[in-house]
Amino acid sequence: MSDYIPPTENWVREQVELYESSGGTKGATLMDTGMPCIIVTHVGKKTGAVRKIPLMTVMVDNCYVLVGSKGGAPKSPSWVHNLRANPDVEIRDQTEVFKTRVREVTDDKERVRLWDASVKAFPPYNDYQEKTSRIIPLFITEPRDRD
Repeated sequence: MSDYIPPTENWVREQVELYESSGGTKGATLMDTGMPCIIVTHVGKKTGAVRKIPLMTVMVDNCYVLVGSKGGAPKSPSWVHNLRANPDVEIRDQTEVFKTRVREVTDDKERVRLWDASVKAFPPYNDYQEKTSRIIPLFITEPRDRD
């Protein structure tokens, strides 16, 4: 197993540490938003190291939608490049942890449907898109059966 490299931003690192150290019973809402979040464990494109990132929980048809917004920054978050290179990930949704595969959404019709669902879950995504000239990337996990 590759080494784990913690996130460099303090709030991100603290969110991941709280979420994981509690087994998913604490830290399952993103920062001060009160919105539910998941932890996505993935492999770094350049380092090959294990990386972890908290992302807003967006569910569509029993699949997770991962939104590469980075608050509307000019460049995509590094995890976007990691997922493009290494689409096999692990998702922690509170106390449930499972492996899955993601794919980037490129079909326009699917993208509109998933973007609308993402904005419904977290309305600031529209503001983030307006702040940047890049198209905010979307990824979707493979469908999974949930109890």
